[in-house]
Amino acid sequence: MINIDTPGYKTIEIEHLVLDYNGTLAVDGKLIDGVKPLLNQLSDHLTIHVLTADTFGSSASELAGVNCSLKISEATAQDQQKEEVVQHLGKQKVVAIGNGFNDALMLKSAGIGIVLIQAEGAATKTLLNADIVCPTIIDALKLLTHSKRLVATLRN
Repeated sequence: MINIDTPGYKTIEIEHLVLDYNGTLAVDGKLIDGVKPLLNQLSDHLTIHVLTADTFGSSASELAGVNCSLKISEATAQDQQKEEVVQHLGKQKVVAIGNGFNDALMLKSAGIGIVLIQAEGAATKTLLNADIVCPTIIDALKLLTHSKRLVATLRN
């Protein structure tokens, strides 16, 4: 668990990290360099869930050696499937990270939603549903490994 006490915003006890795969952890189906060690470091404190449509069919092999669960979504209503996972985990205990249109509800539902603008860009709806915008997944994950950065971003 990671405790975040943000003056003027809210206190959150994060237990789960929920992530999209392609566009978030990976580009064109390949895991972004530096992601694996950060995820494994965070897995000492959080339960990590990767949700994906698995467009390139590579998520399982690319995530080998990462302490996380992988859920491949059905082809339809992916946004609702992702939101349901966040709700089931206890939305106030979740940090969610994504970039695509099908991540918008997940980010809106989560205790903290982080949108990324990487090689794929970010859907406007998802951007508007996020609490935080980061340029890269590495930056987003480091907000959690260096939680005072998260406090500085969210404080009122």
